[in-house]
Amino acid sequence: MIEAVHQLVPSLARHDAVSDHALEVRRLLVSLGLASEIWYEVAHGPAHADGRPYQEFGAPTGADRTLLLYQLSTGSRMAEFILGRPEARVVNYHNITPDGLFAPWEPLVAEILRGGRAQLRQLAPGTTLGIADSSFNERDLRAEGYASTTVCPVLVDLERRCGETDEATLAWLQEVRSAGGADWLFVGRIAPQKRQHDVLKAFAAYVRQVDGRARLHLVGGVSSDCYRTAIARTVAALGLRDAVRLTGPVSQAALVAHYRSADVFVCLSEHEGFCVPALEAMHMGLPVVAFPAAAVPGTLGGAGLLVSSRSPLAVATAVERVLGDPALRAAMVKRGHARARQFALDRSRARFADAMAAVVA
Repeated sequence: MIEAVHQLVPSLARHDAVSDHALEVRRLLVSLGLASEIWYEVAHGPAHADGRPYQEFGAPTGADRTLLLYQLSTGSRMAEFILGRPEARVVNYHNITPDGLFAPWEPLVAEILRGGRAQLRQLAPGTTLGIADSSFNERDLRAEGYASTTVCPVLVDLERRCGETDEATLAWLQEVRSAGGADWLFVGRIAPQKRQHDVLKAFAAYVRQVDGRARLHLVGGVSSDCYRTAIARTVAALGLRDAVRLTGPVSQAALVAHYRSADVFVCLSEHEGFCVPALEAMHMGLPVVAFPAAAVPGTLGGAGLLVSSRSPLAVATAVERVLGDPALRAAMVKRGHARARQFALDRSRARFADAMAAVVA
């Protein structure tokens, strides 16, 4: 009988989707009467208080009563540590960005990602259950040899995450909006798999052909300095310095202000294991225009407008269609709200609890 389920998380940070998921999972496990702690390889800022360094994880005692739950999204020394432990394990897989997307920009990061994919394969034989947060991710688990798999969405408390607004940020954004023009929004780290360069090119086409006063807000930290430099150069080359903002990392409350002040969420990513920002956007009443790559169409569930091409004209035309047709926009917002409700925390917790019940009994 399992009495404790301890999570191992390579990187722990506040307002990070995987980290927030791990915190919600811990709350769930404790509510089920299980002892549960979070162990990390790296913690950022205040997240140190949310867990402990995995090097402090003690020698095996009561291994038959303990389960390890690995939150896998990148390569980590934790994988070797887990492989050397006697406890049963569950892998909660959030996908790993294909290394080829990073290789031209950040070779060292690409090497870590490549290693993570190898670790995913190495962990398969002794894993009791592979939990994927999307059907897209489950296909990876099956391809790498996981015998038992299930899909449980990311545990995200949308009411809590989107419940507080940074009023100063919102006031500034609304003042900017008073000049007229539409506000495009994309939320995600500045990274090659997010393809912000394609969003920029589509936005440039929209400015030229539809709305010369439009603005684009790219919200998120930086995963690749080289790619960030290329994005800045693209902004300059397109003559969009006054229309494009790269915010860098922002607080969750400031992020909510951006959702509240935007007109459309545009996602042209090449790789997303789930895409929590798209879910947040739908929850906040934003229509979503997206390219159907990786897990994005599964997360949207028919609530967004999917474009068949990332060509600037195709994307700009799609956004013009959404913003120029009040009935279409209202229908998309309604579908988005309904889709977001399907990922309500109580529903996702119930699915995760059911999955864990089979392995802790």
